[in-house]
Amino acid sequence: MKFCYMESPIGPLLLAGDEDGLSVVGFPSGKMRRDPDPGWTEDRSAFEEVIRQLDEYFDGRRQSFELPLNPDGTAFQRQVLDALQAIPYGETVTYKDIAERIGSPKAVRAVGAANGRNPIPIIIPCHRVIGSSGKLTGFGGGLETKAALLRLEAEGSATLL
Repeated sequence: MKFCYMESPIGPLLLAGDEDGLSVVGFPSGKMRRDPDPGWTEDRSAFEEVIRQLDEYFDGRRQSFELPLNPDGTAFQRQVLDALQAIPYGETVTYKDIAERIGSPKAVRAVGAANGRNPIPIIIPCHRVIGSSGKLTGFGGGLETKAALLRLEAEGSATLL
């Protein structure tokens, strides 16, 4: 596994992956904060396209990503991740909406858990999922970061935090 860090308006992001695709986007803080595993090799050149597309996203010039992704997870988690990728830029849905879209309308909590384990946030847009009350709920990079990403998509502003 190769990795590098990139600077972003929400802080340094850890990027990691291999020849099969990007596997990790780690936040600088929050429950999804990640450090490189001891066996990983630092190689920024392996992530030039990822960095370019993320920079375009943060500049308000990109609304979707065209990258090979290789997220780890169970079949159910991957089903949730696929549903997350179908949420349009600038829109939000609820956990219940996702549960219904994957054909498991009673699996709202399981959808929430799978959403919370998303190893490639931002690119797989778990920040677009909110509570049924319309309030922001848990996010691996912290609620302030989630709010900033939603503001970016609503306003096109690169001033996140």
